[in-house]
This record gives sequence, structure tokens and C-alpha cells, in this order.
Amino acid sequence: MQRYFAYEYDGPAFVLFGTGHLVYLAMLAAVIVFLIWGWRSPDDTARNRVRLFIATVMLLNEFAWHGWNIATGAWSIRENLPLHLCGISIWTTIYMLYARDYRLYPIMFFVALGGAAQAVITPSAGEYGLPHFRAFQTLISHGMLVVAVVFIATAERQRPTWLSLWMTMVLLNVYLVVVTTINFAIGSNYMFTVEKPDTASLFDFMGPWPWYLLTAEVLAVFLFSLLYLPYSLSDRRARRRS
Repeated sequence: MQRYFAYEYDGPAFVLFGTGHLVYLAMLAAVIVFLIWGWRSPDDTARNRVRLFIATVMLLNEFAWHGWNIATGAWSIRENLPLHLCGISIWTTIYMLYARDYRLYPIMFFVALGGAAQAVITPSAGEYGLPHFRAFQTLISHGMLVVAVVFIATAERQRPTWLSLWMTMVLLNVYLVVVTTINFAIGSNYMFTVEKPDTASLFDFMGPWPWYLLTAEVLAVFLFSLLYLPYSLSDRRARRRS
């Protein structure tokens, strides 16, 4: 059992679209389908319980992640600050759920869902295959982030706007400059602005540095537009009825 918490893991690496990954994707899809179509008119008590459950799971998972890195001597300012988009999204979402303060949701909808969706499809577990702690932690962190965003949209009746899409792009570009400056200052690679991640990801199809950053800009607008499409179509239908 101890080997599944070891930093130096001698087991098999994470298998992209292997059995464990596919089971995880199926479970995540089932939860999302339930939240969107199966959970009809939940009362305040049910919503509060689920809201706090999601936030607590996300919080404990983050504490476990940092605790594991500290315990194994692997924690580093270059690796473990919450400066990746998913890291910021997780902590912001935890706050939104506990405080029930959704003012940032129109922006976090794009940031969290766009980043977590890619990480769910291509998890960055690397050499830590299931059932290693690191693999589970990675899957839980990004999966619960997706669940949280969908929960806030469906149960809490929050939504993005067309304006918030472009506000998100502006803020992301400002943040990219800030994070890249930090990366060059401390030798880190947060948001992968200095080089591509070692594990398989969409970056592999986006060209060399620094051109993949420009490709990412185009893909971000495209992805955010797809995420907003259901709202755009719904708004158009509503205007036609009025």
C-alpha cells in the first residue's frame, strides 16, 4: 500500500484512455448528465448539502495534494504554487461555493471549464498510474472542478454572458504576462508559458514555443465560444418568443 503514496513510483505510468481513465470519464459524464437533466427542482436543503459536499471534497483534495508533496519532500515554489489556471480556478471555486458568492462565476465559467475539460481528457498524472494517490488526486481535482461549474450553472442558476467571454480573454492575457514574468524570475513553468508539459496534451499539436501560445489564444476563443453556444442559442429562442 505504501508504494501507492511513494514519490518515486515504480509502477506503471498513467494510461491515457486506459480502462481506469475511461471509467472515470464515464462516471464524470453520468454526474454531469444527472445535474443537467436528472436533478429536477432541488430544494434549498439539497442544494446546500451538495454545494458544501463539492466544496469540501475539493478543499480536502487540495490539502491532501500539498500535504503529500510536503511529506515526500517534493514541495517546491517552482511547482506547487496555485498559479496554473486550474489551481486558481479550484481555489476560487471553493470560495464561491462556501461563500455562495458567484460574482466571479461569469469569468470562472470559461476559465475553469475550459482548463479542466482539457485536463480531464489528458490528465497530467505522468508516471503515476492508477491506483497511485497522485493519479486519483489529479482526476478528482479536475473532475470536481467540472462538476462544480455545472452545479453552479444548473442548481444555483448562474450563467456567463457574451461580455464575460471577452473579459475573460483580456484578463487571461494580463495574467499570462504576470505568470510568465514569475516563471522567468523563479525558473518555473506555470501555465506552461515557458515550455510544453512533459505529458501528452493538446500542446503537442500547437507548434513550438512561443508559437503555441498564439495558437492557444485562438483555441481559447474557439473553445469559449463553444461553451457559450448553448446560452447563445437559448437567448435567441427567447428573443423569438417575445
